[in-house]
Amino acid sequence: MHKLLVPVDNSDNAMRALKHAIKLAKENGPYELLIVYAHEPPVIYGEISVYLSEEKAKQLQQQHSEDILRPAIETAKAAGVPFTSEVLIGEVSSAIVRYAEDKGCDAIVMGTSGMSAIGNLVMGSIATKVVHLTKLPVTLVK
Repeated sequence: MHKLLVPVDNSDNAMRALKHAIKLAKENGPYELLIVYAHEPPVIYGEISVYLSEEKAKQLQQQHSEDILRPAIETAKAAGVPFTSEVLIGEVSSAIVRYAEDKGCDAIVMGTSGMSAIGNLVMGSIATKVVHLTKLPVTLVK
């Protein structure tokens, strides 16, 4: 079975990318979608560490990640395509590329801009880095 990696980040472009990947899977299947949300590890230092332990920060970030994945999971379920979902931790672009290559994905389908774990990014900066880091075909969806 072919595999398409679809990174999501709670943006409209990411959801459009997911819908495009679902369409590709249905028209050219069999495909499995690997839906991921990638974020930087939590950084707890200074006065913040008095109020928030590293364990609690990780727990809160995991819950936040699951909340971001939920709409994508529901969309894939409703479409009836095979999929898995995963939260990736690390430098976002590198984590996406490493996961796609480790899982034997055939391609990456992703939005061109959106939100990262740290807020608004310059349009397409994550997508641009992914394109430069991977040898896999990448489809960018606006």
